[in-house]
Amino acid sequence: MLLLHGGRSDALTPPPLLNLPAARMRPFGSAILRRMPKGDVLLATVRYRYRGWNGSRTDPVHDANEALDELSLLAPLSPVVLVGHSMGARAALRVAGHSQVSGVVALAPWCPPGEPVTHLRGKHLVVLHDEADRVTSARDSWDLVRRAHRTGARAGGISMPRGGHAMLRDAGDWHRLTASLTAGILGEIAMPPGLAVAEAHGTVCEGGRLLRDLPRGSR
Repeated sequence: MLLLHGGRSDALTPPPLLNLPAARMRPFGSAILRRMPKGDVLLATVRYRYRGWNGSRTDPVHDANEALDELSLLAPLSPVVLVGHSMGARAALRVAGHSQVSGVVALAPWCPPGEPVTHLRGKHLVVLHDEADRVTSARDSWDLVRRAHRTGARAGGISMPRGGHAMLRDAGDWHRLTASLTAGILGEIAMPPGLAVAEAHGTVCEGGRLLRDLPRGSR
């Protein structure tokens, strides 16, 4: 698993030592490790050189590609799931065409209209978004899901009942669902039935229904 935290649209300064977006991803990593039945999983985090996306520079995309190359050396031929938030989710989506990537779990992603999707063919893509998010657009997320599905991705969206952009309210639900989806993409457990239907049709399902079907112990 490779975690990619959020950032800014423009910033040519390094992330601060006290990096709150990176800290927000740590509970996701812990939940994923607890959820994997076999326990033999490598969890890594992308370290950005700059805080921002920075337009055509797409700085976090280069960092994510380098991280994938390093994982390829550490664990050759092993499937990788990318778990990204906001700007990190956008970067994850951009590099998901890598041969070792099995899928992406995108959390409140930044998905401007026109983001490329053809390279997602054959990949799992699950987007979690609270429609009340005031920082990034859930409508843009659902549009990307539909476009990715039309190109052959196994894409589905999950409308989360609460959480906002920082996913703080009902945070445990976000952690638990992300962990189960990650394990499902890797084939360690079955995908929740509601999501399986959403992936088959490129549609959006309600997160509350999925959460009721998941074991509570993986928060």
